[in-house]
Amino acid sequence: MINLLNHIPHGPVWSIARCAKLNGWKSCTQRSFSSALLSSESLPLAGLRVLDMTRVLAGPYCTQILGDLGAEVIKIEHPIRGDDTRAWGPPYAEHIRGDAVEGPGESAYFLSVNRNKKSLGLSFAHPSGVDILHQLAKECDVLVENYLPGTLKKYGMDYETLHKINPSLTYASITGYGQTGPYRMRAGYDVMVEAEMGLMHITGSRDGPPVKVGVAVTDLTTGLYTSNSILAALLGRIRTGKGQHIDVALSDCQVATLSNLASSALISGKKDSGRWGTAHPSIVPYRAFKTADGDILLGGGNDKLYGILCDKIKRPEWKADERFTTNAMRVKNRDMLEQMIEVETKKKTTAEWLNILEGSGMPYAAINDIQGTLNHDHVLARNMVVEVEHPTCGPMKLVNTPVKFSDSDPSIRSPPPTLGQHTDEILRDVIGMSESDIHDLREEGVVA
Repeated sequence: MINLLNHIPHGPVWSIARCAKLNGWKSCTQRSFSSALLSSESLPLAGLRVLDMTRVLAGPYCTQILGDLGAEVIKIEHPIRGDDTRAWGPPYAEHIRGDAVEGPGESAYFLSVNRNKKSLGLSFAHPSGVDILHQLAKECDVLVENYLPGTLKKYGMDYETLHKINPSLTYASITGYGQTGPYRMRAGYDVMVEAEMGLMHITGSRDGPPVKVGVAVTDLTTGLYTSNSILAALLGRIRTGKGQHIDVALSDCQVATLSNLASSALISGKKDSGRWGTAHPSIVPYRAFKTADGDILLGGGNDKLYGILCDKIKRPEWKADERFTTNAMRVKNRDMLEQMIEVETKKKTTAEWLNILEGSGMPYAAINDIQGTLNHDHVLARNMVVEVEHPTCGPMKLVNTPVKFSDSDPSIRSPPPTLGQHTDEILRDVIGMSESDIHDLREEGVVA
């Protein structure tokens, strides 16, 4: 693997790269870091500071990924209502301590995408609030926002303004339809983009209506694309010393994640084959089958795996049946074969089939609900559910960060914050504001 830092030319750019290698992410001429120097024991993004001006899901999911990896994430929230999702309940985790025990609590939705962040309650409708944001932008490596194009310009928080204040700032904008194009000013919610950009059409049972995916997958993939692009821009900054504007649209990400289906449509020039439920358009058997008490997903992806399935369901003669000997023949006779298989799978429970198929080498899976998933032996063994101590709600269980590193331990270092929990800390420690100034801003309603 090429070490990028060893291939950077000498001169001013090298000084930035060397500083990034030794001390963190920003130029040596800029701020000192609030976290320790990067080392094999530290988190990958230790020393990175992110200004999070996002709400709801795609943006917060992106910044949560950066926080999980060690970045210091400062979440800007409206001083009274906070992130929209604070009100998206029930369910809520009840407050059991502090001043807000009478309120509904912390919404499960908010808790799902805001760990490892600090909350600053701030109104930037007030000039003093904009001044604070400008000072924070000087001290940050990354800004992520998800307002409609042009909305932040009237507050002086657009990329062009902040690039002059901090030329090395990576500025990521997440919108429904991007900064350009005829739909640019449309509000883009996940379900609308799923519908408009093809996903809903291919989701659902074969003869049923189009349906949305059970989780807001377009928001989530957009958050993933954005976090990945931010890291790429930061690597580019090591070479150039300059930040840049990243334009990420839910619509673009949804088109990109049509993947092989989009490729098939482009190459063939034909319409797609529609919805397939749990089945596969070109592999048989490859779908869910009814059992005596539920469902099981079976994946006979090639002739060998199909043979294993035949043996396990006690129908070895089907391997030699000329109607099913190749995948092409199985696809041709899909309905017949699938009906025959389901007659057999209904004879035993899901648990019995899991035991029979264990160690066979054929892909198979029970279809679990969410509680079944969160209590699954493998999920727990992989430490995907952890308990944290919330400042007002006490102990609570959250889904952990999914990626494991050999020399780092990304984890939930801090629970999702209460609204404005870190306001004083950020204003005091990051931009050097006095306690009296903070008090005055709070009295004016600028911060909370």
